[in-house]
Amino acid sequence: MVSKKTAAADTVDAKPRPLTRIQKEKQDIILEAALEVFSLHGFRGATIDQIAAQAGMSKPNLLYYFPKKDEIHRRLISELLVTWLAPLAEFDEDGDPFTEIRSYIRRKLEMARDFPRESRLFANEMLQGAPRVSEMIEVDLKNLVDEKAKVLLTWMEQGRLARTDPYHLIFSIWATTQHYADFDVQVRAVLGKDRNGEGRFEDAARYLEQLFMHGLTPKARSAGKA
Repeated sequence: MVSKKTAAADTVDAKPRPLTRIQKEKQDIILEAALEVFSLHGFRGATIDQIAAQAGMSKPNLLYYFPKKDEIHRRLISELLVTWLAPLAEFDEDGDPFTEIRSYIRRKLEMARDFPRESRLFANEMLQGAPRVSEMIEVDLKNLVDEKAKVLLTWMEQGRLARTDPYHLIFSIWATTQHYADFDVQVRAVLGKDRNGEGRFEDAARYLEQLFMHGLTPKARSAGKA
């Protein structure tokens, strides 16, 4: 018969030990390499061998930290989703609607500029039907969008924004801002060498602000300015 003291000891031993500094550094190297490989080839096209080569380590060494490709991908996507949702989470219902929407557009464009690989990783997963993150988008993402859609509806009911579908408004902001990450090569090629530098993001921000602000301005407010 197992004593209570022995059972308690076994429970303590079963808890995962915290990673050492070296182990954490190794995982970070692997995740950085995997982000590069997955963003270029997608989940199906990426291989453990490619990730190991990109990380500059042997395949057995990589598998010691992540036994399966799926585990690496899930870790990247889960961390990415937190980053991706942060700008929307910052949407403040007590703020001015136009200020909040402008700030959201800016933050999303900054993400397109600073995290293009993460954007492509996420887009690839969505194009494949989100088989590895369906629960995250059906719960975490949906709950946050539902919450912010209610904020937008409240502003519309107060006459502070023109009435429109809040969900499709959010989708439109996603589509227009993430375009500058997912189709960056196309954007730079079409703009040409005189306009394809970092200034293209500021140009995009000004255009999108004008586009959305014009469409969201209540008629009464527009008439008052005329």
